[in-house]
Amino acid sequence: MFMTIKNPLAKLSIWVILLIWSVAVIYPLLWTLLDALKNNEQFFLNMPWALPEFPLLWSNFSYVWSKYNFSTYFMNSIVVTVGSTLLGMILSAMTAYILARYEFKGSKLLFTIYISSMMIPFALALIPLFFLLNDLQLVNTWLGLILVYAALNLPFGIFLLVGFYKSLPKEIEEAAIIDGTSHYGTFFRVMLPLSQPGLITVMITNMLNNWNEYFLGVVLTNEPTKYTLPIGLAVMQAEMQYRVEWGPLFAGLLITTLPTLIVYIVFQRQIASGITAGAVK
Repeated sequence: MFMTIKNPLAKLSIWVILLIWSVAVIYPLLWTLLDALKNNEQFFLNMPWALPEFPLLWSNFSYVWSKYNFSTYFMNSIVVTVGSTLLGMILSAMTAYILARYEFKGSKLLFTIYISSMMIPFALALIPLFFLLNDLQLVNTWLGLILVYAALNLPFGIFLLVGFYKSLPKEIEEAAIIDGTSHYGTFFRVMLPLSQPGLITVMITNMLNNWNEYFLGVVLTNEPTKYTLPIGLAVMQAEMQYRVEWGPLFAGLLITTLPTLIVYIVFQRQIASGITAGAVK
């Protein structure tokens, strides 16, 4: 689209806007990295905006990793994020496939209920959800967070994949059934591989949401050994009200942010293509 613009002034305006936007996005990340390499003395000398002095304190990252248990928080985040993302993705795909390819009484109502649930603030269900998980002995467990995060991811995944499955020709399923493939085989062996663009988008979106989720995590976990990275970062910040260590604090923030940034940079094309894949039938 950009290459089709002929007006030089319009092109220049777009370049300027993109440049300003890039600076606005990149500068905070660069500033966080530079401050993560400083010691307290550089901050106290009114140098928070200056470049770090040599030698650069890369040890701030290892200090945070061991001193503030970021190694444990990082592992918890990986387990919870991967588990909830995979579970939410497969459940979204199966539900969306049924709603898109099979007509039955109440299917449209069921789809409407799923989509409508996206408008309900999950904070309203927080108290009953806590008591439910507590009765099931799932508070302070990986499994509890995985199930809750996967359930929260379902509406968006279903919304995205229903449109994608509707765009696939029915002849594909008919050919598979003629060849003797069962309904389950048709889904797992034929339709699921064809829905890869949409699945990648659901996977990455869920992964970013689950990795950064804080509110439910802090309510459903109260043991430090089960904290995820956002909770661990908040605990670290609270401790630093009494022992200020600005360099390690920025290092912890960067450790928390960097994985999601890498995932988004690597898969940004797949995200865009997956969102638009089911838009045109």
